[in-house]
Amino acid sequence: MLIAQLTDTHIRLPGRLAYGVVDTAAYLERAVAYLRSLPRQPDVVIVTGDLTDFDTPEEYARFRAITAPLSMPLLPVPGNHDSSAGLRAAFPQIARQAGGGASDKLNYVVDGHPVRLVLLDSSVPGKPHGELGTATLAWLDAQLGAAPERPTLIGLHHPPFVTGIRHMDVQNLFDAAALEEVLLRHPQVLALTCGHIHRTVVTGFAGRPAMIAPSPAHAVSLALAPDAPPSFHMEPPAVALHLFEGGRIVSHTSFVGPFDGPYPFFDAQNRLVGAD
Repeated sequence: MLIAQLTDTHIRLPGRLAYGVVDTAAYLERAVAYLRSLPRQPDVVIVTGDLTDFDTPEEYARFRAITAPLSMPLLPVPGNHDSSAGLRAAFPQIARQAGGGASDKLNYVVDGHPVRLVLLDSSVPGKPHGELGTATLAWLDAQLGAAPERPTLIGLHHPPFVTGIRHMDVQNLFDAAALEEVLLRHPQVLALTCGHIHRTVVTGFAGRPAMIAPSPAHAVSLALAPDAPPSFHMEPPAVALHLFEGGRIVSHTSFVGPFDGPYPFFDAQNRLVGAD
């Protein structure tokens, strides 16, 4: 199974640039074209939050229009720039799937693939940080307990760990310790992936890999000094690709091209090119 991950697309209205600089819609268009060009097409695309910049119906409509060419299922959860209600209205088919134990949370499970996908709503109305809450955590525990043999990937917006980028760490997942307690009871969860930081970060959480996926637009600056001010850079845009094979999930950062290549290592006689 191949799972593509988009995150932090921050779509705005036509003619509006994020922070006065970034044409986020153009970057998303390129990312969609890139995913469509992959020789192996992803089975699904998960979107781990901040689809929009201001949670307006018009921004969600623009996001949906840009991603419409994708032929595979699109599976979003809200980030702090979105809202549960806004996402429910924009994606009624996702709203119909949602359970989560709390009526305001857009949590859901996607079965029918080699990897079971559990998408969690960590958004908090009007706040930049994330929380799952006791109802969502209880729902997650029950969902994982109901399918202990199924390899599972969990996706959400807010990272449950610190990154060293201090202005972002103060708005990560506030109930990360409670999430860790749940995951430690369920070894079939192979990995956890999230967004929010706009750059690739990899660590361990609850004894398994945990990843933050990059944004297809701007990147939060890699500023690890404790007093570094909030800022962003226009680094190469990227998406994450998660390959399930051999019982493992292997995650790749895939830069949105085009780039020169591919160039062969060997010629028609199987000799190393340039070895003369």
